[in-house]
Amino acid sequence: MKIQKISIKNFRGYKDEINVELDNLTAFVGKNDIGKSSVLEALDVFFNDNKGVIKLDKDDINVDSKRNQNNDICITVCFSELPSEIIIDSTNKTSLKNEYLLNQDEKLEIIKRYPNAGGAKTYIKALHPTNSNCNNLLQKKDSELRKIIEENSILCTNKSINAEMRSAIWKHYEQDLNLQLTEIDITKGDTKSIWEKLQKYLPLYSLFQSDRKNSDGDSEVQDPLKEAVKEILKDETLQNTLTEVASTVEKKLKEVSKRTLKKLQEMNPEIANSLNPIIPAANSLKWSDVFKNVSIAGDENIPINKRGSGSKRLILLNFFRAEVERRQEEINAPSVIYAIEEPETSQHTENQKKLTRALLSLAETNNSQVIITTHSANIVKVLGFENIRLVQTKDNHKIICKLVKNLMPYPSLNEVNYSAFSEVSEEYHNELFGYIEEQGWLEDFLKGKSTVQYQRKCNSGITKNELIPMTKYIRHQIHHPENKLNNPFTEEQLKQSIEDMRDFINSKIQLFS
Repeated sequence: MKIQKISIKNFRGYKDEINVELDNLTAFVGKNDIGKSSVLEALDVFFNDNKGVIKLDKDDINVDSKRNQNNDICITVCFSELPSEIIIDSTNKTSLKNEYLLNQDEKLEIIKRYPNAGGAKTYIKALHPTNSNCNNLLQKKDSELRKIIEENSILCTNKSINAEMRSAIWKHYEQDLNLQLTEIDITKGDTKSIWEKLQKYLPLYSLFQSDRKNSDGDSEVQDPLKEAVKEILKDETLQNTLTEVASTVEKKLKEVSKRTLKKLQEMNPEIANSLNPIIPAANSLKWSDVFKNVSIAGDENIPINKRGSGSKRLILLNFFRAEVERRQEEINAPSVIYAIEEPETSQHTENQKKLTRALLSLAETNNSQVIITTHSANIVKVLGFENIRLVQTKDNHKIICKLVKNLMPYPSLNEVNYSAFSEVSEEYHNELFGYIEEQGWLEDFLKGKSTVQYQRKCNSGITKNELIPMTKYIRHQIHHPENKLNNPFTEEQLKQSIEDMRDFINSKIQLFS
């Protein structure tokens, strides 16, 4: 399963519902403190229910919403690439489609609401039967389903399997199901057990944050082996083995406690009658806690979270490179979503490029998806336009949109920043000038432009005065800051020169398209 779309409402800066479509690899770009990390952290809340990196609290409720007494945080995830078969009743196979658990686009849409930033109320939004004779079947026990079948003389080949009884009832009323987009509460009554089974099909979500602190808890975020444990333990064969182990231990513990209480009964029946063994159920055991101390450490057994930022990120970089090879070789790898904040942190240019290529390859392997935030032009330039999502504020509302291919033949962060925030920079000026020059258009662009005086210092020591267009003047000033003979260009002149080059390139693109 993969995320096809997410929606966030009332979570931090996202007051109004924001909808974002995700690719195999999706990169969120934008200004600092604009809400990029909030998207990744909202997903951590959704998938890990306060047991992951992020612990939801009242400060996560949007401030404006809180003033208006609207304290419900809502996070919705729509899944594609769904399993063809699922088990939600005992060991009997069915499908999401047969159970009417898909939305109008035949996707699995799960809504989680957190009233007052508390525990989640979970719903599936689906085209579901609303005919009173056959609605709410998922909430009904097997005895209730048999009663409906018998009272309405419905043909059903096997009345011991809930999925088959539901299917028979719905088939009986197939001409009058009255399918409507409905929110099905799956955390109350008998549907709670259905939700517990359905969760096993959801992807694992691993969030690697940027280095913001240096504490023992930080190792949970930065150490890739801890995330690997979760994926390993999700293997179905291994889960069955662990369940068998837990059941055997439970059985033997009961035998020991029974013998102990029997002997106690002989000496003090009153105390013996007041005691009961408390043994956790096999399915409630947290096997990941057994391996909570796994880590990659150095010769001095220094854990990864106590090492420098560069070392931590370098280990993480190569974890992802290794994951590419492993997941390419593994046929039935569990679905995993890797979410990484600012993967460029503490890495030089070449490592940033290697990591980005590794993440792109990882995103193309079976059951893998990658989400990142970045400020790195080097990373953005390796990605495709379809990978990038702009996070920005418009009319006091947060918006997240896909990047539309514009001027550059590659996704330039400078152009992204200019398009989204009207941000001008010397780097973007150089980029545009270089592109025009590379295409052989420079003479055409400069023709007819008004000129300004520029003083050039020659190697001979002689100063030459020449008249050149402002764009060329700015280019010289950027490349020769040691030349103090000329007045510095202004922010307005830089912006105008950038706009002139953009207009020129646009006219050329339209001419050749």
